[in-house]
Amino acid sequence: MQIQVVQPGQTLHQISVTYGVSVEEIAEANELPPNIELVVGQALVIPIVGSYYWVRDGDTLNSIAAKYGITVQTLADANHISPTGSVSPGKRLYIPPKPRRFAEINAYIEPRGDSVSPALLNAAREAAPHLTYLAPFSFRIRRDGTLAPPPLGSLPVLAKENGAVLMMVMTNLEGGQFSAELGSVILNDQQVQNRLLDTIIRTAGKLGFRDIHFDLEHLRPEDREAYNRFLRKAANRIHEEGLLISTALAPKTSATQAGAWYTAHDYRTHGEIVDFVVIMTYEWGYSGGPPMPVSPIGPVRNVLEYALTEMPAKKIMMGQNLYGYDWTLPFVPSGAYAKALSPQMAIAVARDHQVHISYDEKAQAPHFRYRDEDGKEHQVWFEDARSIQAKFDLLKELGLRGISYWKLGLSFPQNWLLIEENFRVTKK
Repeated sequence: MQIQVVQPGQTLHQISVTYGVSVEEIAEANELPPNIELVVGQALVIPIVGSYYWVRDGDTLNSIAAKYGITVQTLADANHISPTGSVSPGKRLYIPPKPRRFAEINAYIEPRGDSVSPALLNAAREAAPHLTYLAPFSFRIRRDGTLAPPPLGSLPVLAKENGAVLMMVMTNLEGGQFSAELGSVILNDQQVQNRLLDTIIRTAGKLGFRDIHFDLEHLRPEDREAYNRFLRKAANRIHEEGLLISTALAPKTSATQAGAWYTAHDYRTHGEIVDFVVIMTYEWGYSGGPPMPVSPIGPVRNVLEYALTEMPAKKIMMGQNLYGYDWTLPFVPSGAYAKALSPQMAIAVARDHQVHISYDEKAQAPHFRYRDEDGKEHQVWFEDARSIQAKFDLLKELGLRGISYWKLGLSFPQNWLLIEENFRVTKK
């Protein structure tokens, strides 16, 4: 799979000639009309096996092979050249695909209202072949230990047809917000816990859920050990039923990191108790904060490298956003919230306002600015094929279990193609 960044004046036809792939195939892979005007800086995926590299001044076979993580001999054999020879600038070299490793892929899906909308169901249908887990968000825990379930519609059937494990997401959401008070009730009242675990196991059996996933957030710092005790108790019950148990963790960089979102999440203890964790490595740039990348690669790496000091890599799933944000400038704290938008929508906004897309190499994230019809300036940070490939490379470098997406329903077709290019998705 080739990632092609659109240059000034390029068209789909010109790109198709360059790679020997039809306009229709490129358009279908990127879910674009074949005659659409491309945006300068837009990242396209070209559906070929392997990729091509055009030699630049100063390149050697050694430097090119190192760039792609292959041997000089492999590169030379693929291009029928001598491994000790030189290469001229402008020469096109074929880069053979590397072996794919197994990885687990999860995606949360958040139905709204009383049913699963057709659009959301279609998003789940598109993603399901690429998923190990499908996670309807969420079963809200009530104060008496019963559950308020999300609408499921045909999601359980769709998951089963595609060999995806249904993940039963349990939250302490109350009134649309994570509640520390509700969390404290759950974690300290034994009667509530017993009723809750009975309800979870009964519901999981009835609906076909095979992983029980606790996403308890904004907990009181003093409830850290209570959360650990609850997880030990829950794991015993859940494992007795032959089910998996997992948790969602805030993105920490030290065991002593303080704050309502962090203190009660004990990485080491979760790593000892549960089968795996999802670390929420996103929302550095968020709707209520200043414009910045949602999941910049440096901070993501820092969190994951800390996590590896507390638990084995085989238990860690890296969190990843399937969205970006559009901020109105100037940013005003406590002002209007940024608007969430899909990668496809971000490109459409850039096209509509005739602006180029830039790429921050340090953050590994695309971005652009534009001025709207009312004269207001906007800043957009989002994800594209380059940024998601950077995360996949990090996942492989650190040997992690897999990746977990928040959330389905925002169009990002390149992501699913790159999953298949990089990984053999584990099906259970």
